[in-house]
Amino acid sequence: MSEFFDSPEFQEAWEIFRTQFPLAAWETVYVTVVSTFFAIVIGLPLGVLLVTGEKGGIRPLPSPLLKLLNWIINILRSVPFLILMILVIPLTRALTGTAIGTTACIVPLTAAAFPFAARLAESSLREVSPETVEMAQSMGASPLKIITKVLIPESKPSLISNATIAITTVLGYSAMSGIIGGGGLGKIAINYGYYRYKYLVMIIAVVLLIIIVQLFQTVGTMLAKKTDKRLKRT
Repeated sequence: MSEFFDSPEFQEAWEIFRTQFPLAAWETVYVTVVSTFFAIVIGLPLGVLLVTGEKGGIRPLPSPLLKLLNWIINILRSVPFLILMILVIPLTRALTGTAIGTTACIVPLTAAAFPFAARLAESSLREVSPETVEMAQSMGASPLKIITKVLIPESKPSLISNATIAITTVLGYSAMSGIIGGGGLGKIAINYGYYRYKYLVMIIAVVLLIIIVQLFQTVGTMLAKKTDKRLKRT
């Protein structure tokens, strides 16, 4: 065992871990949280539109418009992330001034995540009992009040759980962004583990990614349980 710790491979991996991994871990958390935030900001209203705008919904949309919205979301969800990163390079450069770097990869991450977030939000909102919505309508509540006072509050535990799924998915995407110059643990894993065959460095990066996923999942599960009224009743 002492021979392993004294080996040049371990000493090099330790030096990389000590000097580069703290910043890389922070960059990964930063782009993951910010990208997920923007994805939810865009995806949640889209999910609301998909539920409330359907036929028989509280605010029906024209059928062609609703079909177009579904079509756009499905198309964006179908594009592999590596291809999407390349497709949005002009947009990334227009918004951030560059197509590479930690901040720049927020744009493709958001573009990849918001259609996914929209579908997750749609799924959560559909879990709300129709009787609850009908009761609010019978009391004269406007569509906006039904959305803000009934649909979203009633589906909050599910929304939080699905937001946790979204943030862990974005975390996985962020690791792939190292291919186009994005920062974080993905960049270290690719630059050292893939290009230079330093597999110990890659294993450390993967372990750290797993730990971050577990932290996000634990926090998300705790928040979902705290907001679940059914658990409070029991």
